[in-house]
Amino acid sequence: MFSLNTNKIREDFPIYERKINGQKIIYMDSSCMSLRPKQVINKITDYYTKYSACAGRSSHKLAKETTIEYENGREQIKKYLSTQKESEIIFTRNATEGINIVSNSLDLKKDNKVITTDREHNSNVVPWHVLRYSKGIKHDVVMSNEDMTFSIEKFKEKLTKDTKLVSVVHSSNIDGYTTPIKEIIDIAHDNGSLVMIDAAQSAPHKEINVKKLDVDFLTLSGHKMLGPSGTGILYGKYHLLEKIKPYNTGGDTVSETTYDTHEFLPPPEKFEAGLQNYAGGMGLGAAAKYLMKVGLNKIAEHEIKLNKYITNEIKDINGLKILGPQEPSQRGGIISFTVDDVDPHDIALMLSDTSNIMVRSGVHCAHSWFNSHNLNGSCRASMYLYNTLDEAKIFVEELKKVLDVFTN
Repeated sequence: MFSLNTNKIREDFPIYERKINGQKIIYMDSSCMSLRPKQVINKITDYYTKYSACAGRSSHKLAKETTIEYENGREQIKKYLSTQKESEIIFTRNATEGINIVSNSLDLKKDNKVITTDREHNSNVVPWHVLRYSKGIKHDVVMSNEDMTFSIEKFKEKLTKDTKLVSVVHSSNIDGYTTPIKEIIDIAHDNGSLVMIDAAQSAPHKEINVKKLDVDFLTLSGHKMLGPSGTGILYGKYHLLEKIKPYNTGGDTVSETTYDTHEFLPPPEKFEAGLQNYAGGMGLGAAAKYLMKVGLNKIAEHEIKLNKYITNEIKDINGLKILGPQEPSQRGGIISFTVDDVDPHDIALMLSDTSNIMVRSGVHCAHSWFNSHNLNGSCRASMYLYNTLDEAKIFVEELKKVLDVFTN
């Protein structure tokens, strides 16, 4: 039934050796933060125990080794995103920083328009609010169809000649739905608009080929794809990265300075100010290598199978509503739900306290969507390559027990 050898995969994750109150951990909060395999942990440790030096600055042996290992991390991300140039890969702290680099570097002007969807993470909402207040840009939102799918027709209606950027989530962290991103990109480009995609929720779970997509900018977060916290990537087409000004400046971004002038280095260096997170970059490269070895198509297939099982088992529970499209294959590894008259935080806390089942509750940093639907949050279970069918079965059983407590 399942093409992934999850038992073998779980051997790589030291946290599964832990028990709390004698019970195993069932981790279903990977959309917030993924677990880490020993291959990533070891690579991070290698930096501090073998190298622990600056990359790209000093000329001694440890510095040279650090540079080689750090740039190998960039090389792995280049392969992961199927681009040809390491210079198009910028290390960041997370997808949020990547979005802020683009929003502040594009030199958007008064009345320039930015279009987003109605299900964006705050990271792809607040930067445009700030620019609306500070520069007078326009920010327009494409509302979803009634079945919670993306509306191409509404999107076309929003596109105007002053639309400079379309910045959209690829896969939603609210419900897992994946937008028809290639169609969006093609339509935007026909209008003369640039496109940035927030791939924080998609990049860990499915293959992304930036060249085939023809996307202009893409951001992702390392902590959602088995990588270290505080790591991320901004991909950009090289000719665009050459043109735009860096958001953060200082050491390592310039080739020369005088008291009056400076000369920026080419990408990616001009966007990577100051000493970098070398251990993080190495660890993120190891995470990408690990995922490519397992196979992203296999991971996506595995998650959908788990989602189908859980959906079929809970969809008819009285008062329970699954957010997003009702077909599990359209939601990847995420199942987000509400239950009438039951606080999602109470569900999540009881699952954790009674069964060591770790899920997320709240508005998932998407306040605008939940506010527009008059919801105070949802309970979200998100699966990844290390989750098993047995865990899915336990989740269903324990969820039903929890809901019996609140509804009877």
